[in-house]
Amino acid sequence: MSIGYSSSKLAIMISKIKSISFRTGLASVFAVSLGVLLAACSAPPTRGPTSRTPGQITGLNAPISSLIASFKAVSWQDLPGWQEDDLRQSWPAWLKSCDALRRRNSEINWRDLCTRAASVNEGDLSAVRQYFESGFQPFEVRNSSSGSEHGLITGYYEPQMNGSRVKTGNYTVPLYRYPAAWTRSKPNPAPTRAELVSSGALNGSELVWVQDPVVAAFMQIQGSGKVQLDDGRILRLGFAGTNDQPFKSFAQWLLDRKEIGKSEATMQGIQQWARRNPGRVDEMLNANPRFVFFKELPTSSNADIGPVGALGVSLTAERSIAVDVRAIPLGAPVFLTTTKPMSSQLMQRLVIAQDTGTAIVGGVRADYFWGSGDAAAEMAGRMKQNGRVWLLLPR
Repeated sequence: MSIGYSSSKLAIMISKIKSISFRTGLASVFAVSLGVLLAACSAPPTRGPTSRTPGQITGLNAPISSLIASFKAVSWQDLPGWQEDDLRQSWPAWLKSCDALRRRNSEINWRDLCTRAASVNEGDLSAVRQYFESGFQPFEVRNSSSGSEHGLITGYYEPQMNGSRVKTGNYTVPLYRYPAAWTRSKPNPAPTRAELVSSGALNGSELVWVQDPVVAAFMQIQGSGKVQLDDGRILRLGFAGTNDQPFKSFAQWLLDRKEIGKSEATMQGIQQWARRNPGRVDEMLNANPRFVFFKELPTSSNADIGPVGALGVSLTAERSIAVDVRAIPLGAPVFLTTTKPMSSQLMQRLVIAQDTGTAIVGGVRADYFWGSGDAAAEMAGRMKQNGRVWLLLPR
């Protein structure tokens, strides 16, 4: 049954989340679910601060629901696959959330559980499971509009490619820093991508050179990425700004012209089209007038550290998700059940809500972070699955 007065604690928690102050995710500020993008969704790709605020709860005696989601308390036995998941793999991501949640002014009492986490043996699966089961209450999340417990699960990733600080015979595609002149006086309206590239206005603003213009375009869509230089060093790039032009999907451009079919509207399908039509790549890319600029981020001794999400912590491959904050508070543990891309193979695991974005809309809605590089790109580019989520909140 739906929660009533006996669950007023949850009502208070959600109703008092008046606003969320995002630290813009440096590595994912313009990341959009590839499943959404490549399906030619018209929403602009952005994973940064949004104007959405959590839904408000009215009346403690009424069934609890936000503007977009309703919640029902369930037992741990109701979570399919909970007992089979190796929760230790989510533990590093949860500790990162705790680091951020301790610094936040929240009506949800994360502090006690985060303090307890310090004494848990993270290598002991039973201890980790006991920590979650004793400290959290799971809530099934449903979409308010339809009442359905099912929703869309897509994927995203951090691009990685080879490159050079200077233009060479192999590396001919530039990624640009924000034009210095624009910090003083930005054109209004700013030039489109086609105008910027053809005019030479960006000459001298090259940050790094890479090989593939299509992969570079996907890095612009993601708003971040890593470039491995010839000497083995990893250059991490983050979002630095745009030309303020609207986003238009070049996947949709290809579909409208029947250059590809719907089954080919994937990152891989677009790359194959580009290989067949090298002389038309710029024409395709110019269909999107938006242009993204990058900045070099501080390097880390650990090249596997993920990009920074909206919570302000680095994302953990296959254990971090982006959510709609009107339903799921940033930092919260979430149990997710879905299937792997283009597969019926179950994927049931504890993940942590550490990112968000304007393309991520709905109570039962998640964008699953696959990690960095080609393998992650392969999975993210094909992920558009049905799934369910359970929100875990302190008891």
